[in-house]
Amino acid sequence: MGSIRKVRKILKSMPTIEGAGVHLKRAFGFNHVPQLDPFLLLDDFHSDDPKNYIMGFPWHPHRGMETITYVLQGNVEHGDSMGNKGATGPGDVQWMTAGSGIIHQEMPKGDSNGNLWGFQLWANLPASRKMMDPRYQEVKSSQIPEITTDNGTRIKIICGKINGVQGPVKDIVTDPEYLDITVTAKTTFEYPTKPGYTVIAYVIEGDGHFDPENDQYSYEVDGAKYFDLEAGSSTGKENLVMFDDGEKIVVNAGENGVRFLLMTGKPIGEPVAWYGPVVMNTQEELQQAFEDYRNGTFVK
Repeated sequence: MGSIRKVRKILKSMPTIEGAGVHLKRAFGFNHVPQLDPFLLLDDFHSDDPKNYIMGFPWHPHRGMETITYVLQGNVEHGDSMGNKGATGPGDVQWMTAGSGIIHQEMPKGDSNGNLWGFQLWANLPASRKMMDPRYQEVKSSQIPEITTDNGTRIKIICGKINGVQGPVKDIVTDPEYLDITVTAKTTFEYPTKPGYTVIAYVIEGDGHFDPENDQYSYEVDGAKYFDLEAGSSTGKENLVMFDDGEKIVVNAGENGVRFLLMTGKPIGEPVAWYGPVVMNTQEELQQAFEDYRNGTFVK
């Protein structure tokens, strides 16, 4: 049957402002390293007011890590120092491996009603690959397979392989999975996970029980009242679930079902030196990166 992963902690996403004035909610970030190794950060940008996102993320550098952008509504226009340009639209994914260095911009645009909704996940690279050649994996919605289980659970496979169905994003160093999962109301979803891998889930719609014992006092909750007798053990939208180790997760959907992003990856287990959009292993490497940027030698 395999051991069930228990919930270690629930993180409530917190409002913040990034870029040139983009209002978003951060599910996790700098303060949670290395708890979620190889993942570094997850932002949820969701608004129907263009003034909260239209200024976007003007030209900035990245080195030593990967950014994964998944858009549900609106689109994110992008351009970079290698001459690439385009737009990530509804259901699309851009998996950008910065490697040795890239300078790019990301400019969100709402749909015809001004709605914008998407997520950006940052993942680390091991020391042996931090200076690899930069690359993009641009994936359109039509390229992302969706499977349906016997009980009606729908799974969009961005990265990973389920029952012989392979997601379009491949050859990522940390062997990640990135899945968009919708579990129908009052049903149970079980999913096998690799022991030793980091496993996290971010709820985007509905609610459900991610703790098989439904015991709200068996784990810590950050960003909310810790001692709240009325809170219940159901986890709703804009919450991140951190799991302990094990061989599978079990999710019981609430009355309206639950939709969540499931992310798994192999921990790197190396020191992290992180400043803004650059993630290296040592302070010396970090200083070198910004010296390269000032000297105009950042892009290799």
